[in-house]
Amino acid sequence: MILRDGTADDALAVLALNHAFVSVLSPLDDERLAHLVGQATLYRVAEEEGRVLAFLLAMSEGADYHSPNYRWFAARYPRFLYIDRIVVAAEAQGLGLGETLYRGAFGHAASRGVSLVTCEFDIAPPNPASSRFHARLGFREVGRQVLGAGKEVSLQALALADAVLRPPD
Repeated sequence: MILRDGTADDALAVLALNHAFVSVLSPLDDERLAHLVGQATLYRVAEEEGRVLAFLLAMSEGADYHSPNYRWFAARYPRFLYIDRIVVAAEAQGLGLGETLYRGAFGHAASRGVSLVTCEFDIAPPNPASSRFHARLGFREVGRQVLGAGKEVSLQALALADAVLRPPD
C-alpha cells in the first residue's frame, strides 16, 4: 500500500469512490473536485497496484469553501483542520486505511500548530459505521445541523491531545 499526495491523475478514481458512497457524502463532479483540491491543505490517497482505494480531503480555516458544515466550524473556531471527506473502497474497508489517513491528517495538523480537527457525519439518514469510527478515534459531537429534507449531520471535533490512536487490527 502506498500513501501519497493526490494528483490530477487521481480524479477519475476519486470521483468513482465518491459516487459509490454518495448516499453519505455530497456529490462531486470534475469542477467541484477541482475546486475542493484547490482549497485543500491536505489531499491524500491510498493506492495499491496503481488503484486508488481511499482518499481524504481536508481544509484549514480561511478556505474559499461554502459548505454549510465548513462554515459552521469557521464561525466558531479560529484554527482547525476540517476533514471534508474520506472514502475507503468497499473491498478495502476494515484494513485500517481510514485510520491511517486520519493519523496522517492529525500529523499534518500538528505540524502546522493546529490542535483541533473537525468533521461531520450523517445522523439522518444514519451512518452508524462513521459514528463508531469517529468515536473510536476520540471525536466528540459539538453541534448538529439540519441540511435539508431528511438530512442532519453531527458536527464533530477532536482536540489532538485527546486523539485515540492504535495500530489497525
